[in-house]
Amino acid sequence: MLDNILFQTKKIIPTKVFSFFQPPYHYLLSFIGAVIYRFPSRKIFVIQITGTKGKTSTAELVSAMLEEAGFKTALLGTLRFKVGDKTEMNKFKMTMPGRFFVQQFLRRAVREKCDYVIIESTSQGVLQFRHKFIQSNALIFTNLSPEHIESHGSYENYRDAKLQFVKALDKSNKKRKIIVVNKDDKEASYFLKSEVKEKYEYSIKDAEPFVLDKLGLSLTFDNTKMKSHLSGKFNVYNILAAATFAKTQKVTTETIKKALEKFKGIRGRVEKIEEGQDFTVVVDYAHTADSLEKLYKAFQDTKRICVLGNTGGGRDQWKRAVMGAVADKYCSNIILTNEDPYDEDPQKIVEDMTEGIKKVKYKIIMDRREAINKALSIAETGDTVLISGKGTDPYIMGPNNSRLKWDDAEVAREELNKIK
Repeated sequence: MLDNILFQTKKIIPTKVFSFFQPPYHYLLSFIGAVIYRFPSRKIFVIQITGTKGKTSTAELVSAMLEEAGFKTALLGTLRFKVGDKTEMNKFKMTMPGRFFVQQFLRRAVREKCDYVIIESTSQGVLQFRHKFIQSNALIFTNLSPEHIESHGSYENYRDAKLQFVKALDKSNKKRKIIVVNKDDKEASYFLKSEVKEKYEYSIKDAEPFVLDKLGLSLTFDNTKMKSHLSGKFNVYNILAAATFAKTQKVTTETIKKALEKFKGIRGRVEKIEEGQDFTVVVDYAHTADSLEKLYKAFQDTKRICVLGNTGGGRDQWKRAVMGAVADKYCSNIILTNEDPYDEDPQKIVEDMTEGIKKVKYKIIMDRREAINKALSIAETGDTVLISGKGTDPYIMGPNNSRLKWDDAEVAREELNKIK
């Protein structure tokens, strides 16, 4: 509720005045929330996961591996809020909800006697001090690529916002502190400057030999061959991040293997939709150029029919033509559609994307359901329909913070059954 009030207030208060008072406002809320819920992070092992991509998948994999080892986990992230065996969908349209919610969640995890709490941690959360007064034990860094540039002012500011989690870990009062870093990422050195004693790195070489195909992947970890239902090289990285952390908690390699092979996948993250059709349908959250390219590469042996838009009207306008160019490079058919225009003209957002499309014929179908239906209708045996941008987002966001209830996976299922 406070965030909705802030959203409306921002529209009537001069920008300079709002910007001046915003930081102390957010900091005060974080402090009050921590006081009300009695600084719960002090009493539980806190794992924070940050990066541009892979946070949700890594968080879910960490939770699965710890649970397979007999631990009780809580998880706060883009997809859901979980405490033990109780779970609810995240409908806030933000990975790190308001300060009071985060502190209340931590208190609930303590009360339910969870051994670990896993938090997806974002740069947007840093801007609003949502990371304050959380005493962490561990930080996992997945990767970094340009995102939220207009919110932060530059890529360097975006990176520095992520590095606030390193600083917070360094200052944490916890006795044992751990950082796990993807050393293949170009920004790894910044994260490895952490002052914590326990630093662990992982690289794609740690998974070799690995094999990728449409049905999943296999890799080698700790000299043990493992199979996964997940697809794509990016998921090899996510598995390595989770497994590397799990080993720091004395989770055995055999337990990691069991957890991975039981793990069926994550809603909205390369989620395969099966309704008896003879072609592949995938729903994915990919909303950056880099993640979109990695998604398309995961299905490079098929004809790709791509449904996409550009998430977040009013921000990151620079990436619209870039996203269009990625689709132009990898897709046989492109259907551009509406995602989350907020207060911006959705037609203008899509038209900006067309500037990057030079060779592939495209269609603009602003109604997202119609766009999905069209993609499914033209798919032939063996093709792959890739519906990206929303994942499990529960709403399409429109003017004045209006919300249209939405679920890409459910809509895809409904439209598949219509065309049978």
